Amino acid sequence: MDDAGVTDIEAESAAALPDGWGEVPPSLRPPRKLPKWPFVLIGLVLALGVGLGAAWPIDLPYYALSPGPVKDVSDFVDVPEPNAADGDLFFLTVTLEEVNLLEYLAAQLDGQVDIRPRENIRPVGVSREDLRRQNLDSMEISQQTAIFIALSELGYEVTFEGTGALVIGLVEGSAADGVLLENDVLIGVNDEPVKLSTEAVDLIGSFRPGDEVKLTINRPNPESETGFDQLEIVLTLGPFRAEDDDGNLIEDPDRGMIGVLLGNADVEIIFPVDVDIDARNIGGPSAGLMFTLEIMNQLSEEDITRGHRIAGTGTIKQDGAVGVIGGVRQKVFAAIDAGAEYVLVPAGNIEDAREAAGDDITVVEVAEIDDALAFLDSL
Repeated sequence: MDDAGVTDIEAESAAALPDGWGEVPPSLRPPRKLPKWPFVLIGLVLALGVGLGAAWPIDLPYYALSPGPVKDVSDFVDVPEPNAADGDLFFLTVTLEEVNLLEYLAAQLDGQVDIRPRENIRPVGVSREDLRRQNLDSMEISQQTAIFIALSELGYEVTFEGTGALVIGLVEGSAADGVLLENDVLIGVNDEPVKLSTEAVDLIGSFRPGDEVKLTINRPNPESETGFDQLEIVLTLGPFRAEDDDGNLIEDPDRGMIGVLLGNADVEIIFPVDVDIDARNIGGPSAGLMFTLEIMNQLSEEDITRGHRIAGTGTIKQDGAVGVIGGVRQKVFAAIDAGAEYVLVPAGNIEDAREAAGDDITVVEVAEIDDALAFLDSL
């Protein structure tokens, strides 16, 4: 240090300044420039947040089908003194939700989710409550049919009798709109008796668009001695509209439709065995096959699963036929995630099921209950 008490470094700094200035005070130094990228990033985040907030409430006319919960059928079926089983039977479900813009975009990126137009699931003029009532009614009939088929296969005597097809909804703009009313009970088509909704659908579907069909109905009337008025109504059928195996809306020019959603009126079934099925608010008929197998498993002396984990889906009809279902891809994905070894699938859904399954699970084609039983016997 020299006589002035300034270090070498300090002397060099002072020497670079004009005479008399000395060292520049910090307050007079030019401010350091901040980088711009943090502000740009913050702006982008804010813009994205505003965009997401604006897009979230935008509902689109589509439903998203995604894999739903897998249910152990034994938790839903109760019989006296059930047979103990080492294996498991599962029925499969689909989660069905209307989507907004963001959910629609997310579904496009998810290989396990399918998008369907709203009218394929819920036709115009049909409310969410109407659709729910129809699904719950379909589940109820599915249960009763499953009990009927299972007990019949096991050799029991069963009586199964309906009192007509109940109108639970009307399609806007159809032949029935404004003519039939909710809670009408259809008991005849062209003088052919109708006891169940499936009979009404089959009879009406045998006619072509443009044909006139006479419907015999019982319309509730509290002031009548019988509680209803019996009416005959003639309607001209329109073209049939429905969802195909892939969920696409189709029109059949050779098949007629009056435009109603039908359930069953009171159904009287006398079973020789007390079988109880609690569906727990799950709707739709597609668990019918697995309910049938579970009832048989609990009432049989042997375990028909042979200790295997078997999932399945499919409606069940009074003649034992297994009908097609919707959302088969999602149900196969759910079966794989649940660790099932096999998945029973209706013959009408087999191609889509095999494509979804790949090598991850064995798909078993089932056209009728006997096909399922033959497969189980082979295990």
